[in-house]
Amino acid sequence: MTEAAAGGEALETTSAEDLTASVLASFSGTPDERLRFVLEQLVGHLHAFVVETGLSEAEWAAGIDFLTRAGQACTDRRQELILLSDTLGVSMLVDLLGHVAPPGASESTVLGPFYVSGAPVLEMGASTAIGDGYGDPARVSGRILDPDGEPVDGAWLDVWQNACNGQYAVQDPEQPGENLRGRFRTGPDGRFAFWAVRPTDYAIPDDGPVGAMLAATGRHPWRPAHLHCIVSAPGFRTLTTHLFDDESPYLASDAVFAVKASLVCHFERHETGTPGGPAGHDGPWYSLERDLVLAPLGG
Repeated sequence: MTEAAAGGEALETTSAEDLTASVLASFSGTPDERLRFVLEQLVGHLHAFVVETGLSEAEWAAGIDFLTRAGQACTDRRQELILLSDTLGVSMLVDLLGHVAPPGASESTVLGPFYVSGAPVLEMGASTAIGDGYGDPARVSGRILDPDGEPVDGAWLDVWQNACNGQYAVQDPEQPGENLRGRFRTGPDGRFAFWAVRPTDYAIPDDGPVGAMLAATGRHPWRPAHLHCIVSAPGFRTLTTHLFDDESPYLASDAVFAVKASLVCHFERHETGTPGGPAGHDGPWYSLERDLVLAPLGG
């Protein structure tokens, strides 16, 4: 039983049920109805978890320590809490519930922790790679369409990916800050084309609390090779998605559960000397032709 405030009655917390009811009642005056609902559900499920698992004080303290270390691991180049959300499948669950694609529209997936806004605007057909050595060149092209197959004029395509060393520019001080990132704007035909590098599998950062969690549960940190895209245009829902390489061995065990069958693509290999390759490149290259279909607002 807790001490009562001066002039009030004692608050009964002699049972788990009493305590949960008291905490839930404390939110009754919350002006924002949605906030009140979310907090009530959070507390209800959290209290039920503690009761159902018989959580010990040592386990509770370990959980607090884990979250503390996860927060301390966050920097301007690393977001450990997004990584935690991703590896627990929460990010993907939020995406699944919030972005149901109507028939014919491209499916979405998670944003990931390495997106940086303000990528450079590039000419159509330009390369996102600043220099060489980041992977095998890959020409990515297609159209931005509406569900009726009509081209979307003035759509923005924002792309980013990791280099063949497994790191994004935001992680790797050896890469130029805008490497393998770029924005392109479609014309009346809705077409886009740019040079990137063929995606490669990579491990999410596993030297922190999230990595320790993966190791403790026997899980690997690998993500299947992919290219990130955000597509936006007036009158349409913004699409955040990946283009996965169909030859990756991690498609069925993505560390962040983000693979959808409709997003798996084939990067066609072209041998050295095949016409259409990048200027000055002496070696094999790849190509991917892939349309992206936007869902109309309200659709």
